[in-house]
Amino acid sequence: MSEYITTLYPLTLLLIVGFGLIWGSFFNVCIARLPHDESIVFGGSHCPKCQARIPWYLNVPVVSYLWLQGRCRSCRVSISIQYPLVELATAALFLALFLEFGMGWRWLAYAVFTSILLVISVIDLHHQIIPNELSLPGILIGFGASFLTHDISWAQSLLGCLCGGGIFWLIATVYEKWTGREGLGGGDVKMLGMIGSWLGVQSLIFVIILSSASGSIVGLLLMALKGKNFKTAIPFGPFLALGALIYLFCGTSLRQLLLPEFP
Repeated sequence: MSEYITTLYPLTLLLIVGFGLIWGSFFNVCIARLPHDESIVFGGSHCPKCQARIPWYLNVPVVSYLWLQGRCRSCRVSISIQYPLVELATAALFLALFLEFGMGWRWLAYAVFTSILLVISVIDLHHQIIPNELSLPGILIGFGASFLTHDISWAQSLLGCLCGGGIFWLIATVYEKWTGREGLGGGDVKMLGMIGSWLGVQSLIFVIILSSASGSIVGLLLMALKGKNFKTAIPFGPFLALGALIYLFCGTSLRQLLLPEFP
């Protein structure tokens, strides 16, 4: 029996990686089309430059990119490295979730959550927007997932959503009235509400600190290396996603280290 399990385990890992690569390919479609209100269901894959259709055998995750040397077969225009990176990132996330939670409802739920975070992050980096089509359904799915994972209660999920969105809404409102400039966009407010619905109200302080710290470090680096200033808009969604991912995998350790008196 132990030999059977030993043989099956590597195959399971390979299946999860392959599953992640396939879904990552679909996430690239979402990233390309959602900001332009295009359908993510209808319409085949095509080159963004010459619009040539991409046949299925040239649409294999990562492999096709390497085979074509990162160029469109028809017009030979370079294809963004984003495509294989998103596919690999999805596979890595799915694999990390399996190693952390095993296969079951928790893996499935958090695979949905991390996928939403990934797609939001890339879209925000490109367009500085966080689509409602991702954050609002993500709130509802996160609330429903609390009944499956049992990592948080439905009350913690609901409070996380309300407090997460409320905290950022208050910060954004005060900042705008004080400076006359928009600081946090409405998308960031909804995204933190979504994160709170998935990870619970107890996660918010950690997510905010982690995302603010990482965002500040990157902002200072951009100022030093590229001459940016404090008025330069930097998308905050990727840093919120990073904070949420760190808490998802390390939240228990963080709470025990920093807030040992709280469960």
